[in-house]
Formats: sequence, structure tokens, C-alpha cells
Amino acid sequence: MSVAREETCAAAECSTEQPESLVGYALAVLRSSDAFVKHALTCEALARWRAGELPTHVTSDGEAPDKPARDLRVLHCEPGAAPKRGKGGSLASRVAIVHSLAHIESWAIDLSWDVVARFGRSEAMPRSFFEDWAVVALEEASHFKALSERLTQLDSHYGALPAHDGLWESAVATAHSLSARLAVEHCTHEARGLDVLPQTIARFRAGGDEETAELLESRILPEEVSHCAKGVTWFRFLTQRSAADAPLEEAQVAALFRDAVRSHFRGSLKPPFNVTARAAAGFLPEWYEPQSS
Repeated sequence: MSVAREETCAAAECSTEQPESLVGYALAVLRSSDAFVKHALTCEALARWRAGELPTHVTSDGEAPDKPARDLRVLHCEPGAAPKRGKGGSLASRVAIVHSLAHIESWAIDLSWDVVARFGRSEAMPRSFFEDWAVVALEEASHFKALSERLTQLDSHYGALPAHDGLWESAVATAHSLSARLAVEHCTHEARGLDVLPQTIARFRAGGDEETAELLESRILPEEVSHCAKGVTWFRFLTQRSAADAPLEEAQVAALFRDAVRSHFRGSLKPPFNVTARAAAGFLPEWYEPQSS
């Protein structure tokens, strides 16, 4: 499907009654199957939020679904059966890598809004929490859109290849706990993206695809650092808020983080780590290195 056709479909689906709150928009995104509609709704939500038209939530807001609606045009496969992406030396390999990245970003939109819808009200989080994760959702949506447009430029499209939904497995495992969700999805998984992006950028550059390399290096990577930083910031906020007496020392916060990852993350953390990008996000080695293999 062309980008123009995708945007037409998105506009048609978004022409229904507008949500009344930011959480209402989060739920609308989670209930929309088309990733391009998720993008359009996210853009609309942030525009209305920044114009002061939306409260964080209203009493009519519902509950977050167990799993977001997903586009059936994207063939689902098990993680081990996903197409081999290669190392970017051929056009087919570069298309496979960009498609995989676009699919990850489509899930990142849902994960950002799920935090807003599932935890923001129940955990009595401040307005800045809603603001931060709405901004993350907008940036993830813009990444998805840019990568989808790049696929079109490479004579492909989003949905041309099978993809897996492994990212949501960790969301299910942490659906009961905001601190666990932040530790696993928005720190551990997010930081793993920081670890692998430099090599991915180098592969596109070596394959002669400077346009994709530049998109990843100049736009997506810096914003992903900020997303990881928000995970760290709000995990620290929750642990400090729950401290009974004096504020926790940094070593105590790091120990609580490691406990959350140990309880809810399958497997060990695998180096090499992008220590520079992680540090820029405030994600220090004492948080993760003791659990690396």
C-alpha cells in the first residue's frame, strides 16, 4: 500500500468522535489496528494536549486492553521464524532491516500509550508523567512513519515481510507493575536498541545507503536515548516515592532496578553495551552490568 493510500485510510478511521482526554487517545491508539492510524491519532493527541484542550483523564475512560489491536496485513510469525535480516550488503537485506525496525517502532507506539492508559491514573502519577510518555509516543510514531516512507523509497512497504510480536511478551509480564514495566521495557529493551543501532548504522553506510544511515544516526538514535532516559527517570521517581523514611541512595535504587529485571526479564543482559549512549540516558553501569553475561 502506498504512503498516500495509508494516510487516506488513517484519516478515514480518525474521523470518528474525538476522545475527551489524553488517556482516551491512548485507548483509541491501542484499539486501532492500523499502525498509520496509530500515528495519526498520536499526532492529533499531542496537538490537542499542547493546545490545552485535553485533561489527563476523565471518568468515562476505559481500561487498557490485554493486547493492542494489530494490523492483520502484517503476517505474524514466531520470533525464531522471522526473516533473516542479513548484514545490509544487499537491497533485500536493507529492506529486511528497515522493515524490522519499522515493526519495532509500531510496537513502541503501543507500549508508550499503554503506560499512559494502564498506569498513569491508577498510580496517581503527576502531569509530567503523562506529558513525557505522550511525547515518547509521538516520537516513536514519527520513527515508524519515517521508516515506512523509507521502505517505500526502497520499493517495498510495511507489511511486505512477516514480523513477530516478541516485545509484547515483556509487556504482559509487567502489566501488574509500573516499576517493572519501566525497568524491563523502557530501560532494558530500550537500551538494547541503543547497543545495536551503531552497528546497524555502520552496515547501511557500508552498503551505500547513506539516507537510511543518516535517518538512524541523526534522528532516531538521539530520540531513543531520551526515551531510555525517561524510563530511568520515572523508575527512580517511583522508588524514591515509595521510600518510607529517608531518600534512597543511588546504590539502593540500582539494586531495586536489578531486582525488577531479575524477576521479569527472561535471560541475561548481553554485552557489548553502548556505554556512552546509556550514560547519556542516565543509565549507569551499576544498574545493569552485574547481570550481564
